[in-house]
Amino acid sequence: MEYERILIRYGEISTKGRNRNQFVEKLRKSVKIALAPFTNVKVEASRDRMYVLLNGENCEEVIGKLANIFGIQSFSPAIKVERDIEVLKQTSLELVRSLYKEGQTFKITPKRSDKTFELDTDGINHTLGGHLLQHVLGLKVDVKNPDINLRIEVRKEAIYLSCETIQGAGGLPMGSSGKAMLMLSGGIDSPVAGYMAMKRGLEIEAVHFFSPPFTSERSKEKVIDLSKKLAKIYGSMTLHIVPFTAIQQTIREQIPENYSMTSTRRMMLRITDEIRKKHEGLAIITGESLGQVASQTLESMFAINEVTNTPLLRPLITMDKTDIIKIAQEIDTLEISNRPFEDCCTIFVPASPKTKPKRDKVQHYESFFDFEPMIQEAVQETETIVIKPDNKQRTEFSELF
Repeated sequence: MEYERILIRYGEISTKGRNRNQFVEKLRKSVKIALAPFTNVKVEASRDRMYVLLNGENCEEVIGKLANIFGIQSFSPAIKVERDIEVLKQTSLELVRSLYKEGQTFKITPKRSDKTFELDTDGINHTLGGHLLQHVLGLKVDVKNPDINLRIEVRKEAIYLSCETIQGAGGLPMGSSGKAMLMLSGGIDSPVAGYMAMKRGLEIEAVHFFSPPFTSERSKEKVIDLSKKLAKIYGSMTLHIVPFTAIQQTIREQIPENYSMTSTRRMMLRITDEIRKKHEGLAIITGESLGQVASQTLESMFAINEVTNTPLLRPLITMDKTDIIKIAQEIDTLEISNRPFEDCCTIFVPASPKTKPKRDKVQHYESFFDFEPMIQEAVQETETIVIKPDNKQRTEFSELF
């Protein structure tokens, strides 16, 4: 049977109060962006439900796009029928017949949002159940584990029928929680942190530190490819590529080796914070997981965090590496992250980095050199690219040409 629409259920958005409509509108925009290639599709949204009108577009392809959109609890390909019992019976029979295989079981799950409809939920069960059993040979009832679950939703404007409930991505719609800057390395953790932050409704822009000739163009391409994976969720993503060579070399010359890693992270955080201010972000996201490496001990975080009062969000802070890898596999970033091209976090690594650095010591070492002009120069020379999942990208200056 050919479905004419897809019914979207909100999930966590349903817990919102007076501001629910703002979340619904954010979700509607996300859905429209994701479904832009389907030119005939129309999106209708109300406070309680959203509908994607297919208008002849391929249902399976649209479902593939909807599965990755944050803010959707579940969705179902559906058929809309008028509020007439005979029409309801006939359409239910056609739908079940199109799915039924010999020996299968079914149940009916009615939901009567409009209490003025002439049949209550028991009446819908008995009327439709009896009709199906009478006209589908071999069909049996199983209320606990049916092969076919016919969902009937009675609303004021119409009745909606569906037999399949597809789990959505959950979370909150993109942009509903504000904007944050993601410190994106070429490793496994930071893309997963970005994904988890996006799931909580954050719009993210990525910041990557690039140190040629110590890091190659291939490492830069690696980060662009990771950004493309994240861009699939919302349709595009902004990537800021920071020239970091001069600052890394200066740290190597000015800071004792066992504190160089701590100072490097502090400079990265200062630069990211400046980019955040410039692009009106409200927080910084990192891929840190407590105790995973020397720079991610609590003492290291305490020494590094001092350089900013901006909220630092660490979605992976309590996660095991195996759990992070599992998510990286699910979002298809693991293979890219494992490409053998070094980023600036893996060059100049000291033989014995401090795992419990002292804040006053790193302050003392940095006090002998004024890093501020170098930080401002790096911010000014940052290259900004808008990443598209379809392999297209443009710089912030491309529209001038």
